[in-house]
Amino acid sequence: MGPSRHRYLIALGSNVRHARWGSPRNVLSAALERLEAEGVDVLAAAPPIETAPVGPSIRRYANSAAVIESGLEPEALLALLKRIEREFGRRPGGQRWRARVLDLDLILWSGGPYSSPGLTIPHKLFRQRGFVLAPALAVASTWRDPVTGASVRQLHARLTRLATLPKRARGQ
Repeated sequence: MGPSRHRYLIALGSNVRHARWGSPRNVLSAALERLEAEGVDVLAAAPPIETAPVGPSIRRYANSAAVIESGLEPEALLALLKRIEREFGRRPGGQRWRARVLDLDLILWSGGPYSSPGLTIPHKLFRQRGFVLAPALAVASTWRDPVTGASVRQLHARLTRLATLPKRARGQ
C-alpha cells in the first residue's frame, strides 16, 4: 500500500433484481467490477450471504463485504459509492430501509475514526448488524473498531453470542 492509499472495509447489499445484471448476488459482483473500473483495487470480497430484511422490505438481501484500496479520501470515496448506487438505479430519498438494487456503505478504514457532516467512520450501526459483521468476518476478521478496540471477529462473536442467549440471561 502506497503512502497516499487507504484501505477501506465496505458493506454491499442488494435485494432487487437488475434488468442488466440479474439477481442481487450478481448485482454485488457487478458493483465490485464497477469499483475496479473506477481505479479502486478490490483486495478481498466475501461470498454473498442471504439475510432477512431490516424494516419494511419483504425481499431477502444478498449481503457481502469487501476490503478495497484507493487513493481517495473518505468523502471522495463516499461520493463514488453513491454515484455507483445511482448508476445501478438507486434513487435518493424515500422510505428508509426500503428494497434497493444496491447499497454500498463505508464501514471502517485504515485512517481511524472519521467524522464529517455527511459521513461517520466507523459506520454508526455496524456493531449491531450481523448482515455486515458476518461477511466482514470473512475478509477483515482482525480489523479493529477504533472506538471499542474490538476486532471484527470479537464484535461478531459478541453479537452472535447475545443473539443465542435466552432473554433472561441477557438481562431482560
